[in-house]
Amino acid sequence: MENNSKRAELPVTIGVSNKHIHLTEEHFKILFGAEAEPTVKKAVAQPGQFACEEVVDIVGPRSEMKSIRMLGPYRKHTQLELSKADARKLGLECPIRDSGKLEGTPGFKIIGPKGTVEVKDGAIIAKRHIHFSPADAEKFGVKDGEDVSVICGKGGDRELVFNKVLVRVSDKFVLEMHVDVEEANAACLKNGDKVFVL
Repeated sequence: MENNSKRAELPVTIGVSNKHIHLTEEHFKILFGAEAEPTVKKAVAQPGQFACEEVVDIVGPRSEMKSIRMLGPYRKHTQLELSKADARKLGLECPIRDSGKLEGTPGFKIIGPKGTVEVKDGAIIAKRHIHFSPADAEKFGVKDGEDVSVICGKGGDRELVFNKVLVRVSDKFVLEMHVDVEEANAACLKNGDKVFVL
């Protein structure tokens, strides 16, 4: 898509994603007990989604990571989202993927207070992306599935342009760009900072 000078003046809020896990109901019940339900710790920006009080330990080929927080609600597939450094520490060769695209991803072991689960796939490094409502997508002149470029820290000492930022459009979304902690550190970004689509 051609550069849209108008949208380059419209701010997009940053959300920095730390390592976390999404669980199916089946796996949650095994890990936390048949009567358990996810407990909301705090809501996140995307409607209906929340950080849970529940945490699990993850075991990879090389090491174990403690207290990985669950994000709710339940998902159709269990999915572990890591940074490159996290994946390396666990010994997992994680591809960069859009959420839910899990074919060919590595598996891992999950340890909860009531049981353990071994999954054959589901570990990814999340592709950086922007959530748009349909109205915001129209305003920015973008379509679901396309890639855009985003300038971060404009005018600052770590001004940085991220290319290949995935556009995701849904009536369940509010406008927000998601990066992982490594991408945020590279551009000196924190939650709530504003960036601009070029």
